[in-house]
Amino acid sequence: MNDEPRMSAEEMLERLAPMLSRRRRLRGIGALLAGLTGAVFTTVLWVTEPGSLPDRTRLSFALLILVCLAWTGYGIWLTARRAPLFALDRVVGAWLGLTAALLTGTITITLAAVRERGLITALVVSAIIVAVAVLLTVRAHSHRAALLRRKAELTGSGPR
Repeated sequence: MNDEPRMSAEEMLERLAPMLSRRRRLRGIGALLAGLTGAVFTTVLWVTEPGSLPDRTRLSFALLILVCLAWTGYGIWLTARRAPLFALDRVVGAWLGLTAALLTGTITITLAAVRERGLITALVVSAIIVAVAVLLTVRAHSHRAALLRRKAELTGSGPR
């Protein structure tokens, strides 16, 4: 028989957290840097544009900067977390991706309709991107639900 005392599921998770955090932190740093870089470059492009930009272009720049700042915030949140997330980071990332896909698709389709060219292409490409984002969001929710069910089983706090 093993003389070591048995650990609870919570104690085991606390011991695993440092091993699991490196990958999560690298993803957070990647999201933070990508979002910040995108926001800075888009802002610089917007500020250095000569003359007056049309309203829809200014709106597009503002929305792109907002999306980049959202990814920056996600990266900061992901990097700062110390507790096990049980795939909450995947769910939040998937929702950010879906929101960005919907926003980008809406802007692209609107611009194509206003310009009266490329509307079919904009619709098809936007639909594909949004469909992939929806699929990833559903998958992230399913993965999180499975992990939470497993946690409940291990801690004995869930339905039997």
